[in-house]
Amino acid sequence: MGKKEKKTKKVKKERKPGYLKEVWREMKQVKFPTGKEVVTYTFATIAIVVFLVCFFLILSALLSWVKGAL
Repeated sequence: MGKKEKKTKKVKKERKPGYLKEVWREMKQVKFPTGKEVVTYTFATIAIVVFLVCFFLILSALLSWVKGAL
């Protein structure tokens, strides 16, 4: 008896790019901030943090004073 010939369909599989290739492709689409924007955002962040620290210090002092007055 002869060997059975198996008919195989050659199905083209979609070739998926590797992980690093996809990362590289996505990184090309990223828009990085300019130096001026970084400085602006940094100062805005620092200003907000300072404001919140002052706000909570005053609030804490006020609540401590109210609690002590009772």
